Amino acid sequence: MARVTLYRPATLESALNDFNHYMESFFDDSGLSPDNRVLNHLPAVDVRETGAAYTLEAELPGFDEKNVEVQVNGGALTIESKKESREEKREGTYLLQERRKLAFSRSFALPENADPEHISAVFKNGILSLEIKKRAETQKRVIQITNEA
Repeated sequence: MARVTLYRPATLESALNDFNHYMESFFDDSGLSPDNRVLNHLPAVDVRETGAAYTLEAELPGFDEKNVEVQVNGGALTIESKKESREEKREGTYLLQERRKLAFSRSFALPENADPEHISAVFKNGILSLEIKKRAETQKRVIQITNEA
């Protein structure tokens, strides 16, 4: 019986690996693949860029704004859960326990044009939304041209 094998020339493989590494390293997220993120119990994050700001949205089901802390230290933005001091007591013995509130910490390197003094955070329906303004001097602006000499 004949086997089908996927053929990729070394140059294409290298180009794809470089592209994947570049995409995974956006915001210096340590190259976390979705599989590694899930295994390490890290929240899923989407990052968008507009002309004036970056928007970071993190899925944090089971958390609320009291259990999450956002910090900026130098050029790093960190989102982490606060550990709760009390444990919930329940009767009986678990036969299966899949739901746990695990602590997490996830850091992102801010781009050079991000303004760490102008970051706002909103928590709604299990989604943490951060708006990171860009520095005014790095934003695109249009110069008006006049017809005067």
